[in-house]
Formats: sequence, structure tokens, C-alpha cells
Amino acid sequence: MKFADSEFDPYFLALPTSSAIPLVCDSPHSGVIYPADFQYCIPVAELRSAEDTYVDELWQAIPSIGGSLLAANFPRSYIDPNREVDDIDPNILAEPWTTDLHPSEKSRLGHGLIWSKARKQPIYDRKLWVAEVENRIGTYHQPYHQALARQIEAAHERFGVVWHLNLHSMPSNSYEVLEIDTDKPLADFVLGDRDGTTCDPTLIGIIEDFLLERGYTVARNDPFKGVALIARIGRPRENRHSLQIEVNRALYMDEDTYEKSANFGKLQTDLTLLSARVAEFVKSVI
Repeated sequence: MKFADSEFDPYFLALPTSSAIPLVCDSPHSGVIYPADFQYCIPVAELRSAEDTYVDELWQAIPSIGGSLLAANFPRSYIDPNREVDDIDPNILAEPWTTDLHPSEKSRLGHGLIWSKARKQPIYDRKLWVAEVENRIGTYHQPYHQALARQIEAAHERFGVVWHLNLHSMPSNSYEVLEIDTDKPLADFVLGDRDGTTCDPTLIGIIEDFLLERGYTVARNDPFKGVALIARIGRPRENRHSLQIEVNRALYMDEDTYEKSANFGKLQTDLTLLSARVAEFVKSVI
């Protein structure tokens, strides 16, 4: 992670380095540059639990197979680009919001647009002013969404179809974090399409088969179905397909020290091969 002492670009965009295909990938939660005005009150190690650390690096081969890869530079604990702008718990604000709010279950857990908790600990020892939240939206959240929308629309306009992969990592104790009482082990990968509504199942099947063949465990929509980004982008009837891919952090990093584990290279290689397999599919249907 880095602590910014000045303004920085809200995202990094890697464009195709080979013949472009209508594949747009984004990592909204891998940002590790912490803005100077982020006045949190908990230990950094706790705060960093919100990061999808290294996810953009795990999928770094995307541009080489013709896709684009957008990654947030800011941390999701500051503002979460995978939430709608009205997904705010009014209890975290020092004054009324300017329009109607629609806090989701994520907000109840402390993980709405503006996170209020990390590993169950309060992030702030104060309430936030409307102006500072609006600044986060205008400076970080909105530019990220605009950049992603530009990539999506350009691909759809050029090819008549677009395939979007929304890339994440999940804590190995995700069921506990989500307050789900179960004895089931968390899968290595969770593929989320909001219960079959955001993506052609053919692609999901190809990805699932690939991962199973390499010895990984795979679940669909359990416990992650996908949130704001794939809900907004995924409209299969309009040839707009969006799939969320969650990878278990225990596969590639130490969740306490945030250091890469010995398995990082193997997982990165497998995801490079998976990226090539996805590219084969996309090319076969355009």
C-alpha cells in the first residue's frame, strides 16, 4: 500500500497489446493508494482487509490476449466502485444526504458505498460530512465508472457484443464476514452472474471446466452473486455479458501480512492460461 500526499489518478487502464477483442476486464478493489484525507482510526492491517490485493497482477495477461484491464488505484474502504452512489447508510453521516438513499444489505454489514467497518471494527471515530462523501464520488467513483463505461461501449459499438469480467478476491472466512451460518468450505473460485441473469452460461461453463480441470473447487453465486457493476453491465439480450470472478485469497497470499505466498506464481500462470481460453471463446463468437 501507499499513502498519497497529493492527488493521483483514480485508475490504471491497460489497453490490448494484441488484436483487440470485445473483452473488458476490471479490478475495482485492488487499489492500494490511500488518499491523504482518509481519516481512519483503525490499524492499517485491519483496514487493508478490504483490499483485493494483487488481483490486477494475477490477471495481468489480459491485454496480451486482446482485452482491456481497468484497475482502481484507490482502496474500496475509502469508496467502493462496486456500489451504487445511493448505497449509503445514513447513520454514518453527520447531516442529511441531499437525495433519497437506498442502503443495501452491504451497507448493513458496513460495506456499502462508504465502508464503515473492516473486520468488524469501525473505520471512523466520527461521522462523515456530505461534502466529503460527494468529493469521493466525484474524484474517484465517478471517473472509474466512466472509464469502464467507455471501454464497454466502445467494444459493443465495434463488435456488436461485449464480454465483461469483474475480477475480485475473497477472504477465506467470507461466510463469517457475510454472517452466513454454514459448515460448507469456501470454494477456491466463485463465479457470480446474479443467479443466471447477467452472462451467457456458455462462458461460465468454459471457465468452470477449465478451473476444475486444474484441481480448483468452483461455486456459482455462493456466497457472491455480483453487485453493482455486473448488475449494471450484464444484459445478455443486448449482447452485453458480465461475470464476476472471485478467487480465494488463501490461494495466493498471507491474509495477515498481505505478502504473496509460494503459490502466487502458479495461480498467476493458471489465470494467464484461463485468459487465453476466454479469448478463444470470445473470438469464436464474433
